[in-house]
Amino acid sequence: MEQNRQTALPFMKMHGLGNDFVVVDARARAVPLPEALVVAIAHRQMGVGYDQLAVIEPSDKADAHLVFYNADGSTSAACGNATRCIARHLMDESGKTALHLTTDRGDLYAEHAGNGLTSVNMGHPQLSWDEVPLAHEMDTLELPIDGAPTATGMGNPHCTFFVADAEAVDLEARGAEIEHHPLYPQRTNVQFASVIGSDHLRMRVWERGVGVTLASGSSSCATAVAAARRGLTGRKVQIELDGGTIWIDWREDGVWMTAATMHVFTAELTAQFLESAS
Repeated sequence: MEQNRQTALPFMKMHGLGNDFVVVDARARAVPLPEALVVAIAHRQMGVGYDQLAVIEPSDKADAHLVFYNADGSTSAACGNATRCIARHLMDESGKTALHLTTDRGDLYAEHAGNGLTSVNMGHPQLSWDEVPLAHEMDTLELPIDGAPTATGMGNPHCTFFVADAEAVDLEARGAEIEHHPLYPQRTNVQFASVIGSDHLRMRVWERGVGVTLASGSSSCATAVAAARRGLTGRKVQIELDGGTIWIDWREDGVWMTAATMHVFTAELTAQFLESAS
């Protein structure tokens, strides 16, 4: 029993509007996460299940450094909802109301927004073709894909379609098709959005390396930026996702997103599971 406790891996299960995460705290000691283990943890019947796995690492210049994995074992430079969930956890732990976090996307800043809400500045959107990135030079506002979607980078690539009714889209079929479109050499997250009003959108999400998700923070940011660039909304919008409501504000210092988070439970992966997945 003592040996199992020493070799077991503690984790937290969190979600932001149903976009769910396994979070591993590696600030005290490094945690090896080979691809096979990342994929095994993601399995919703034989593991824990998640949309992304996030690792909290120590940082000598910020409150923490965050690393993100997708359910297929691939990595992502950004994950907005996981960043918000972890920021809330770190604020509750430290008593701080503002945090400086680093990711492969760059420096991100989080704030307590009151009423149980947490805000994160996801940085400036990447609007040129080589930043998204796309396969070759083109206008990112309307891509040469059926439906003329908009390309946006938020530390990860996005492709946003504006449609009359997001509910009517076959998200499984269209999302899988567009994720692997040859214009996106690193694959892409896919969003289908409908305009409800000048400051209100309805959006559904297909996440790269994951599939259909109830919400996505970076996708919400990308969709809000795309809608503003196309003149469909202003720069501050409310977005209705399958998992709830998120508020996006594209300011001079970056794209801020605000919504609720949930720490569902804390548990541990047993030594038996870790050995079977290695």
